[in-house]
Amino acid sequence: MSSHERLKKVEELNQKLLILKEQKRRLDAEAGELAEKRSRLNSESKRLKNEAIELKKLRDAANAEVKKLKEQKAQIRMEIAQKVKELKSLQSEIKSLTARKPSKSASTLQKEIEAVEWKIQTTPLSLQEEKQLVEKVKQLEAQLNIHRRIEQLSLKRLELTAELKALEARVKSINEKIMSEAGKSQAIHEEMIKKLEEAKKLKAEAESVHRLFLQVKEKTSPIKEEMERIVEEIRRQKEEIALAEAEERRKSEESLLENIAKQALEKLKRGEKLTWEEFRILAEKGLA
Repeated sequence: MSSHERLKKVEELNQKLLILKEQKRRLDAEAGELAEKRSRLNSESKRLKNEAIELKKLRDAANAEVKKLKEQKAQIRMEIAQKVKELKSLQSEIKSLTARKPSKSASTLQKEIEAVEWKIQTTPLSLQEEKQLVEKVKQLEAQLNIHRRIEQLSLKRLELTAELKALEARVKSINEKIMSEAGKSQAIHEEMIKKLEEAKKLKAEAESVHRLFLQVKEKTSPIKEEMERIVEEIRRQKEEIALAEAEERRKSEESLLENIAKQALEKLKRGEKLTWEEFRILAEKGLA
């Protein structure tokens, strides 16, 4: 192949290389966009997962609070049950004492006791009379004690009733808190699930983009190989051209030297004087 043909070949290869470079540039740009999109999707997916983790902590905290409140409510329910039991016992005792309650009022009985005691203290009495009056005081005090016991139990019943109302109010308040925390937990849970689903969706999309990225890279590989082959071929052709040009220069120089030597020999034959360059060339050729 002549140097001209090789130069033409190199030009064709350069044109082909330019086309391949443009193809590779477009594919690299597409791969870059896909890689950027993949990275963005993965980053967004990770962000949503982290947010879901934080929401899970909040949900678990709300659930723990609900559990704690339920335990408090159960404890209060036990207190209520105990106080209801006490109240029923009081009511039963009050009912029993009420059935035995004297017809006279407590104040009347108190006055009678005081009157009898005054009589015992101020009036001369026989032993029998004094014993009768002391026995009467005992009877009156027994009746008065029924009044006093009913009053004590009634006060205790009022206290227990007030305590029960306070406990029921606490149960109501705790129930409201439980409903509030449970509602908060449910809302947080739903938001957490929503974020996890979105993160899963973005992750799947990122994987799909990654597959496209790999496909583009696969298209790039043969182009790179072809470009490398062409570059190598261009280099080889240029080397061949350089060798051919060097050979051509050598032949040209050889021809020039032959002509100079021929002219120098003719000058010798004519007895003419040689230049130093002509003498050197003849010497190199072994003709001097």
